[in-house]
Amino acid sequence: VQLQASGGGLVQAGGSLRLSCAASDSLFAFSHLDWYRQAPGKQRELVGTITRGGSTNLADSVKGRFTISRDNAKNTVDLQMNSLKPDDTAVYYCHARTWSAIEYWGQGTQVTVSS
Repeated sequence: VQLQASGGGLVQAGGSLRLSCAASDSLFAFSHLDWYRQAPGKQRELVGTITRGGSTNLADSVKGRFTISRDNAKNTVDLQMNSLKPDDTAVYYCHARTWSAIEYWGQGTQVTVSS
């Protein structure tokens, strides 16, 4: 299974970006699909999760600003990021976990928010 993340870039504070993660396998193979991020000098943190059934959960730091969604026909998981802050600057990774707890990571995409 391969996960290909795209959509990162440089944006001013208050702006928006949409990240997309394309999976090489059907999304129904995974129990959970997630976005993580890692800022310089910090641990990787969970940003948002979407389950096979479509339930979502977002970190408190991004609630009300980010949304996570999936397109089962396209095998993609998107992270819509609005009202971006400099603290959102990080490398964003997509992650997938199968029903048998096998995990896959995408290659990461850089998001930089300037003040």
